Amino acid sequence: MWRGYDPAVIREELAVLARHGLTMTRSFFYWPDFMPGPYEIDETMTARFADFLDRHAERGMTTIPTFIVGHMSGQNWDPSWRAGRDLYADVWMVGRQAWFAAEMVRRYAAHPAVAGWLVSNEMPIYGGSTTAHEIVASWAQLVKNAVRAAGGNQPFSLGDGAWGIEVTGNDNGFRLADIAELADFLGPHVYPIGDDPVRQRYVAALQCELAGTFGKPVIMEEFGVSSDFASDEHASRYYRHVLYNTLLAGATGWIAWNNTDFDLPGQNPYRHHAFEQNFGLTSASGTPKGTLREMRSFAATVKAIDAGRCGRADTDTALIVSSYLDTRYPFTSPEAPAAVSKALHQSYVSARLADLAPKLTRETTGIESGAKLYLAPSVKQILASTAGTLERLAESGACVYVSYCAGDVAWHRGPSYGRMNDLFGVRHSLDVGLADAITDEVVELTLTRDFGGLTRGTTLAFRAAGSEHSRAYLPVVPTTAEVIATDAHGRPALLRRQAGLGSLILCTYPLEYMAAVTPRVNPDAAVTLYGALATHAGVRRPVSADDPRVACDLLVRADGARFAVLVSHADEQLKIKPVLAGGGGLATLGSSEVVDTVTMAPFGINVLSITGG
Repeated sequence: MWRGYDPAVIREELAVLARHGLTMTRSFFYWPDFMPGPYEIDETMTARFADFLDRHAERGMTTIPTFIVGHMSGQNWDPSWRAGRDLYADVWMVGRQAWFAAEMVRRYAAHPAVAGWLVSNEMPIYGGSTTAHEIVASWAQLVKNAVRAAGGNQPFSLGDGAWGIEVTGNDNGFRLADIAELADFLGPHVYPIGDDPVRQRYVAALQCELAGTFGKPVIMEEFGVSSDFASDEHASRYYRHVLYNTLLAGATGWIAWNNTDFDLPGQNPYRHHAFEQNFGLTSASGTPKGTLREMRSFAATVKAIDAGRCGRADTDTALIVSSYLDTRYPFTSPEAPAAVSKALHQSYVSARLADLAPKLTRETTGIESGAKLYLAPSVKQILASTAGTLERLAESGACVYVSYCAGDVAWHRGPSYGRMNDLFGVRHSLDVGLADAITDEVVELTLTRDFGGLTRGTTLAFRAAGSEHSRAYLPVVPTTAEVIATDAHGRPALLRRQAGLGSLILCTYPLEYMAAVTPRVNPDAAVTLYGALATHAGVRRPVSADDPRVACDLLVRADGARFAVLVSHADEQLKIKPVLAGGGGLATLGSSEVVDTVTMAPFGINVLSITGG
């Protein structure tokens, strides 16, 4: 771009974005061009970037420059002088990166169009993954020090994609626990591949939630889809759900990939990654796509509700993030994080569809108190100390739900809870090294008593799935627990043990994991089960709808204004009568007319003001 820079093209493209309510861009110093020698800056390139900033200022827009850009769109490029040196551990090489960042900051820090700084674009792909996270943290700290010393006081982050162990379960060296200590915000990059449409729409939200557990603002720093991979209709729908679902997950900014399509069939990487040419919000001729119209609509909503002053409503539900996602324990199956991630994702989706808006709490840093309902989905193993924590939470009045999972590999197959029998008031009947296979194609849980608003005799059906290891149930006999539901064979499937002021509920089937490995399963019966658990626990759902295809949530503004957000996953028009726990009525934005019934377009999202109450 910088070699053939054309200010008129930039001016025109920014005008299109600005007309659609967009206020900022992400921009990139292509490293081989901007730094042709280890002690050299190409001033022709920097002059063009200065003009680029001026064009933003003309439109009242800003940009976030990115320093070390050696990777993009399916290819890595080195400056010729790198000569294979390690980008993180080679002292001279780190010094050259810090020097370059400082030189860019000295030139542009005072420009009003600079909104922040990013160190790299997906550095784990360019610099490689490493288990030496302390070296990555030191590299990042040295670059940050150079940015600050050069006068770059704008917000700072890495641009790494938030792909580290705490989000993905894969340890690439970029640990959010380290990054959060030096970054001003965290920025997930999300491109999901899956087999369930509803789960797809919540991948970005869950990654924002996981990043948000480190106490820093979360920017949805990169998301999008190539027109080669999705029709305009499906891409637009995906954008709509990513934008609103991540807003509800705590994101405070959104940067789509990318500005415009282009036609460069003979230029690498587009010659061999042709689809990379078609991620744009506009076509190559500048015509807006449906995705840009979704961005415009979302921008208008963000402005109408003054989203910068809005926050998430308090929630009574906590979703426990297993420490086996973010910590590598010795002699533990290397496949464990993947199974944890799958069950966590599915549980998050079901909780969302049950209108519970769960807050994530990490076992690693200590499960937070204060919730009324705790969800621990498809658990194979917990820390020995966690059993006591769960019991104390129950004794203090919470309902703690744990579903069993034998794990999805042969490695120490079975539950590692420490004192499972005492914790749940059961006696298990497991045999040495054997799995108790689920032979039914559909697992049916039939209530043996009224529970959480469901009447005795109610049956919840779940599709069975999993490997020879994970497709297994936990055989138990109740001791101090009462049976809430049995399976089709009369075996205990849900059990409740009273503990102090609260209770511990054990599900003997890996409901969430089974759903997680089942295509096109959502919404499944776990939505109904979670709703019953919430009622039993006394959870207050500020906004709810009696349709598992609609997820409801609440945003609260600093001045007390409240906004209901209704998200439909139905492929048909719906008429919904939302229930407001605090009373009051619903009105469309900008109107005072209260509506009783809300009409939702297929896969539509409605944001309404709550009046009174």
